[in-house]
Amino acid sequence: MDKRKFAIDSLAESSETKLKMQKECLPDILSAIDLLVAAYKNGKKLLLCGNGGSAADCQHIATELMIRLNHNIQRPALAAIALTTDTSNLTAGGNDIGYENVFARNIEGLGNEGDVLLAISTSGNSPNIVKAVDMAHSKKMKVIGFLGGTGGKLKSMVDLPIVIPSNNTQRIQEGHITVAHILCEVTEIELYGN
Repeated sequence: MDKRKFAIDSLAESSETKLKMQKECLPDILSAIDLLVAAYKNGKKLLLCGNGGSAADCQHIATELMIRLNHNIQRPALAAIALTTDTSNLTAGGNDIGYENVFARNIEGLGNEGDVLLAISTSGNSPNIVKAVDMAHSKKMKVIGFLGGTGGKLKSMVDLPIVIPSNNTQRIQEGHITVAHILCEVTEIELYGN
């Protein structure tokens, strides 16, 4: 393996994906900002769910909102809960009600009308994310989907799909966190910037 070529090709592919995102995803990114800003203005919260690397992204995104992203803005916390972080809850749920139900169960208990769910799935087909989206809609929540490839089943299920134009999981995940940083920072600027 030529590691130098691999690194160069990976960086090029990542850059190309971001440029495709600018062309294909920008309207949906702007709509997601508007959706989240409106929810926060109405005293609502964001719930987040995903598996694996997407679970880590949920923690990352929730932290940016709860703590802050833009260090030039002093602001109160923005309510955001990563449903991926409570090991007792996740393992009990997986054991007692099945892993496909763990996020839906938490949305049932924590979600309220007008809240927003950010559902992250690189494939768009994760069974526990599909059930989470169904539960969110039953609670009259809005759902933003961070997806990849074709968007999978979730593309038609979520209110606002942001589909990263790549079939490479690594590039999709990089795209998700880039969109998340934009979403978080513009949301805090719109709510608390001067």
